[in-house]
Amino acid sequence: MATDRYAVRRATAVVGLTLAGATGEGRFSGYASVFGEIDLGKDTIERGAFLHSLAKRGAGGVRMLFQHDPNEPIGTWTTIREDGRGLFVEGRLSPGVARAREVHQLMKGGALDGLSIGFQTVKARTDAKSGVRRVLEADLWEISVVTFPMLPSARVSNVKHARFFRDRETELVRTMRRAARMMVERKDIFR
Repeated sequence: MATDRYAVRRATAVVGLTLAGATGEGRFSGYASVFGEIDLGKDTIERGAFLHSLAKRGAGGVRMLFQHDPNEPIGTWTTIREDGRGLFVEGRLSPGVARAREVHQLMKGGALDGLSIGFQTVKARTDAKSGVRRVLEADLWEISVVTFPMLPSARVSNVKHARFFRDRETELVRTMRRAARMMVERKDIFR
């Protein structure tokens, strides 16, 4: 019985380690959609198309994914709003997610900068002559960081280069060292 109690304590000493919450670092911004521009699928998003969806769902209800993969959430959107140009977004990558750390490095290096929207069309009109579909209202579900956006002008424009992820790693190493020292100092408990 005593052994089980110590095993739980040992697991808690290791599993109970947590990182401090994210600071203002690891953030980025850009345009997920630009109004009036025709994308590679012959769609164009009209000004006001997301207003109802954003009023209902808010930024927190729109998922941030990698390459539209629902199994790859990489962070959260802190701001999503329509302005005179398009759908402006600000997001924060999650430092505890390996893919988010990779995305951050690729963004900083300029290798990954596309944004793409995932939505359900609520109301649209297709021009019979050109074949262009004008999306008048859309239910926005997710915005992804992607390699190749359907709308080439939908891009990340600003990435915070601060020590966000390096600081989290340093903090984790310090915490692990403290836990290891505690275990060595109290080795009689962990026998």
